[in-house]
Amino acid sequence: MKIVSLLFGILAFFGMLVGLIPCIGALNWLNIPFAGLGFIISIIALTTGDPKEPKGNAVSGLILCGIAVFIGVIRLLLGGGVL
Repeated sequence: MKIVSLLFGILAFFGMLVGLIPCIGALNWLNIPFAGLGFIISIIALTTGDPKEPKGNAVSGLILCGIAVFIGVIRLLLGGGVL
């Protein structure tokens, strides 16, 4: 589950970077729900894992998904994508 959360985080972050390109900002409408799903998966991976195992992958996925959601929402607000 921790690897999946990291994978979601990486994909959401790259989707956010592509969404920053002018004229492709509408990609954020797809990327924000994807990053939100990754955020939820990361929280589940953090809370249900064995306490003795390292949680670096889940934390990294959580941070990357959080950044992708935050920057994506800011980009939509600045670009006029949110009414």
